[in-house]
This record gives sequence, structure tokens and C-alpha cells, in this order.
Amino acid sequence: MALDFHKHDKTLARGAALVALLAAAGLASADPAGMRTYHALAMTAGGDRIAAVEAVEGEPRTGPRVVVRDTATGRIASTWQKTDCAQCKVGTLSWSPDQKTLAAIVADSNAGTATVVLLRDGRMTPLATVKGVAGSLRWSPDGRQVAFLATVGAKKLTGAVEAGARQVGEIGLAQQEDEQRIAIVSAAGGDYRLVSPSDTFIYEYDWTPDGKGFVVTSAQGNGDNNWWIATLGHVDAASGRLRVIAAPKMQMNMPHVAPDGRTVAFIGGLMSDFGSVGGDVYTVPFEGGEPVDVTPDYKGTFNGIAWRGKELIASVLAGSDAGIATIDPDTRAARMLWQAPVTAAAGRDGRFVFSADGKVAASVTEDFEHAPRVVAGRLPELAPITRDNDGFAPQVAARSVAWTNEGFHVQGWLVGPRNVAAGKTYPMIVTVHGGPAAAATPHYVAAGEGGNALVRDLVKEGYFVFMPNPRGSYGQGAAFTRANRRDFGGGDWRDILAGVDAAIARAPIDGNRLGLMGHSYGGFMTMWGVTHSQRFKAAVAGAGIANWISYYGQNGIDQWMVPFFGATMYDDPAIYRALSPIESIKAARTPTLIYVGERDVECPPAQSFEFWHALRALGVPTTLLVYDGEGHAFRKPENQRDLRAREIAWFNKYLK
Repeated sequence: MALDFHKHDKTLARGAALVALLAAAGLASADPAGMRTYHALAMTAGGDRIAAVEAVEGEPRTGPRVVVRDTATGRIASTWQKTDCAQCKVGTLSWSPDQKTLAAIVADSNAGTATVVLLRDGRMTPLATVKGVAGSLRWSPDGRQVAFLATVGAKKLTGAVEAGARQVGEIGLAQQEDEQRIAIVSAAGGDYRLVSPSDTFIYEYDWTPDGKGFVVTSAQGNGDNNWWIATLGHVDAASGRLRVIAAPKMQMNMPHVAPDGRTVAFIGGLMSDFGSVGGDVYTVPFEGGEPVDVTPDYKGTFNGIAWRGKELIASVLAGSDAGIATIDPDTRAARMLWQAPVTAAAGRDGRFVFSADGKVAASVTEDFEHAPRVVAGRLPELAPITRDNDGFAPQVAARSVAWTNEGFHVQGWLVGPRNVAAGKTYPMIVTVHGGPAAAATPHYVAAGEGGNALVRDLVKEGYFVFMPNPRGSYGQGAAFTRANRRDFGGGDWRDILAGVDAAIARAPIDGNRLGLMGHSYGGFMTMWGVTHSQRFKAAVAGAGIANWISYYGQNGIDQWMVPFFGATMYDDPAIYRALSPIESIKAARTPTLIYVGERDVECPPAQSFEFWHALRALGVPTTLLVYDGEGHAFRKPENQRDLRAREIAWFNKYLK
């Protein structure tokens, strides 16, 4: 029996029809060699060309490849590849205002350097090299300078999800902290100069329209920890002076100055992780003032913005759909231009890139059944312009599941085999996303390595996989994202249980063979779940939090906790204790596999040790895995494969 899970909109239907036509014409491979990936999109101001970092999975790595394509046809206009550096990576691309030169940053992990290069007329010209880490390229409005973020002598990669530096010696000294600063280099060549204050970590920035300075989000002290208390400010390029524009009690992302120089827009909200951007759109006068929410009560989550004249154009997650919306800050009205049930990814300003007038857009889209492809076009029409992955067939069946619980409208994704045996029921794994503020979105499940490998392997082993987006998640508006404040494991857990019932009602799932798993906040929810329910017969808790009291003093990012808990642990320990799985540990019966990275800054190994120790003391089957050198996000392929095999074996042992 085939399950007709995923109904696509007319845009995706046209893409499927085109795939069929290409296959009939012999243009789509029935047995593709390797899936092509596309990253770091950049579009020219005129919207006629798109640049991306492209690679083919399974090919011998010979260095990063930058491909420039015609936006209308997808035809390759030029290709640049650094063949002398197999370990190098390109992390950011940016077109010059005259649309003739592409700037990139090439990171060499072996040398510990990052080099700004210019690509023009088939030549690569090194512009500046940092001994450390660099990113976020931006041309000056007149095209004469290139700015970037530089961490000279970086002790770790930027971001709290990366492996932390070793904590030895006298801890907390100012000279031990990485400093990410704005650097400027002339497009004609020469030495770069650091222009932002030396005691301030710059998270994100943009040039002011006059080219004389930058609007920034920044904080003093530890860069991993203080993003959640960063202020919005202006840095003068000549003097380096930092002036605070606003200091609202929210996390801010993607600050941009309006073309007239009078207004700053940013995304603000109760966000919780590096790269996990979501919230409402706010504006504030460039001279300073109180930010105003220009998308109040919008039933979606904005994750990218750019000014286009007096309006803003934004990427948004609305329920199950990625979308593009325009925002009029004066009327506080948002209008959706395009949406589809896909995951979209692009560049530095969100999930889409746009032409200067906002009329042309592009992104890399995928879903559970369709491999990544670049889509582009004049809004509101977007269509696939790459065909490299057209030969990859769907490996699973997927559908969006919606349910209502306690007055909340909740959504999630259910993935299973494309064909199920008549009369047979299947075990199901419930996977809880991290965050707390984030969302599960569709990613292609490939037959070979890569491409959502864990979901692929679980479905191959005969499982359904359910990925709920309970209250606290993105996609349903700011009020929904805030709905689990001071209530971790409360309403969000009840939403998940109600979602499990909704999934069982829609597919042949055996409700007596359920597994639970998650990483980060999902790891906490797994620990919470096995101490508050006997419904799950096996669990995998990754980088979880067992005890919020001890966690407060152990982790490297405690600033995120105050907005969620309402106070520090020292001021209100009762709420931290009430929401700790360790407080209910004697109720645990579920066999639980626990894993964590040895150098995890966000969820230190001590939390996993504490939960593992308690389960062992109570005689609950458990195993603890600590992966050498890994941070919060696992980067080593061999560790990813090992963990995946162990997770599958654990579920098979207890659910089959």
C-alpha cells in the first residue's frame, strides 16, 4: 500500500513534471553518481547571476568550487576551483556593487588561516589573510573596500556549537577571550585594519548607506555567551567609536540600515542558538530610540530581512512552509509573495537572496522527497534552475501533520516507508528538535551517505519518524515561541504527546513500540520524557540537560537562560529545580543511550554523566558515549557514522 503523504503546491508540481520530461529526454540520470550540494548563494544587484559554493558528494575532494550561473536558465557562466587545497572551504560570497567581482573567504584548516580573495575574469587574487577565523564579507557601497569579521589568533571556531577551547590555567582572563572585530581592506590591495573596538565582540554588521560606518550587534566579553545580551550599535569606520542605538531585552539578528540612512531594521525575539534565527521584525531610528515591532501578531517566524526601498523583503517560516514576504514598516503590514512546504537556504541575510530591487529571488530548496536544487525567478514565480539532482528518487513518504492541543495549533512532520505492508503496524521514533526555539523542517532523505542519514537509516530499519514542532518552536508566531517560558517539559511535552496520538491516527503505527530521541534541548526533552512517561520503550538523549541547577554553573552560555526562566538560578532556584529531569529520576524505567561531545560548550558532558550515573544507580539499562574532541555540533564524519550505528542498534534492541 503506497502512502500519499506529501502534497506539493503548484510550484513543486511543475518541478516534478519537468523532472519527468528531462528523464524522458535522457537528460536526468536514473543512477546519479553523487548528490550536488549548493551553499552560500550570492546574487548580483541586477539579479542576472547567482554564485554558489558547489560540491558533489562522494567525489574526491580537490578543493572548494565556486560556480556562477545565469539566473534565468541555470546555465553555468564560469567556475573557479582552488585545486591546491583539498582541506580548504569557502564560507561566504559577495558581489561587488558593479557586479563584476566576486569576493570570497577561503579558510585553510591546516594552516589556521582565512584569506579574502577576489574572483574576476577567471583569476583569483588574494586580498588579505588572517591568522585565525574570518567571515561575513560585505562590500562598501562605493565598491572600493571590503569589510569582513576577523578573529585574529582564534582559539576556537566561531559559535557556541563549535568545540570549546581547553579550560586550563587561570580561567576568565580578558586576554583569553576571542575578539571578533570588523576588518576593512582596500579592494585595490594592501593591509587590512581592524576598526571596531578591541574589547567588543561583533556578531553581525552591515555598512551604513554613506559608507562611513556600520550598524552592529555586539557585546563585551565572551562571544559564545553574550549574544543574548548584545546591543544594537553604530561603529564609526574612521575612529572605531561605538555608539549604542538600542538595548532591548531580546536577542537581535541581521541589522540593516534603510537606504535613506534613517532607520535600522532587525529580527528580534526569544532566540536561543547560533544560527537559529527567528522572531518578529523590528525597526528603530538610526539615531537611537525604542524598537517597534512592525510585524505584531504575525502567524509565522521571520528568519531573514533586507531593505528594498522603503519596504523590507523577508524570508519566513509559516507553519510547514518556507516563504517570502514583503513588509511595510509604516503600516505594519506583511504580505506573502511565495511559499512552499520546503526547507530553504541561501546566504548571510536569510533563506533567500534578492536582487537590488527585490523583484528577483533565489534559494536552495529541498524536502524529504526531493533533493536540493537552486530555484530562482521573478517574484512571485520561482522555478528550479539546476537539474543535477533530478535523478534522485524519493526514498521515503512524508506528510505534514497538524493538530490542536490546549488551544494551540501545532505542526510536525511524519516520515515513513513509501510502501507499507497491509495489516502491519510499525514502530515509531519521536525526534525532538533542539533550541529551545527552532523548528523541524524537511530535508531530503538520500539513498546513500549524507542526505538526512539518520532518518534514512531509521526508515530502512522499518520505523516511522515523527518530528513535532511543539509550543516554543518557530513557525506559528512570536507568542507561540514564547509559550514554553518557565514551562520546559510542561505544555511543550503535552503537545508532543498529543502529536504522537495524531501521528498514530494517520499511519499504521504501533503505539506500544515508541522510541524517543533528541539533541540539545531535544536531549533535555528526552531526559524529561523518560522521567515523566512510561510510554516510550527506548530513548537516545544527545547533549542533554539533566539538572538546570548544576547546568547554570557549568555551561558557557548561561545568558540565554534568564529570558526563558525569568531570573538567574541564584535569584529563583525553585523554577530551575522544578524543571530538572533529575528531580524525577526515580520514575525512569526506559532504556536510555546517552551521548555528548567532550568539548561541548552549550551542554557540558557533566550533565550527561549526571543522568547516566542516576540511571545506573537505579538499574535502568543505559550507556554513555563521550566523543573525543567534539563540541555541541559533531563535525567528524567517523563520529557521526559511529553514533548513527549505535542509535539504530539501541532502538532495534528494545523496539524490535
